[in-house]
Amino acid sequence: MPRTIDDPAPPTPLALFLIFTRIGLTSFGGGLSGWLFREFVADRGWLSEDEFLNGLALAQALPGVNVTNMAIWIGHRLAGFRGAAASVAGIVALPGCLIILIGASFAWLSRFPVTHTALVGASAASIGLSFTMAFATARRVVRKARPLLFMGGTFVAVALLQWPLVWVVIVAGAASVALEYADLTRS
Repeated sequence: MPRTIDDPAPPTPLALFLIFTRIGLTSFGGGLSGWLFREFVADRGWLSEDEFLNGLALAQALPGVNVTNMAIWIGHRLAGFRGAAASVAGIVALPGCLIILIGASFAWLSRFPVTHTALVGASAASIGLSFTMAFATARRVVRKARPLLFMGGTFVAVALLQWPLVWVVIVAGAASVALEYADLTRS
């Protein structure tokens, strides 16, 4: 199953299912984008950094769960429709069953104060993982004025002005894509 960058053979849908199942079963809290980056870009070389970041941007802009959107995108990119279906099944099926079991266990354990303390610690770790991915991604983004303006404008609109996220993403995303498209057609 592991592949080197020199090996041109794409992964099979079964290999994608197993990889996404392992990631889904071993990743807790946030930071799944970091695991996906490490697995598909750094370790296996199946995607370039640019491809991954473009897929991540698309996954975050589309409705739904980001990691599921990424599974669909990566699976389709590497093995077509069957790869997308296998990747989604891998990230959802067994991890979903595990979450149901964990949820039932936590419902029973919630009567003990130590459970709440453990959840606070898990939340802190999740935030740390998310910051790590944000910093790793920010280092790789091309530093131009326009993307920084869109990023800052989106932050101001959502965090400070508290405008609805959906509308900010639709308007800012459409404007950003239109401007980039205009630049590409001029080149």
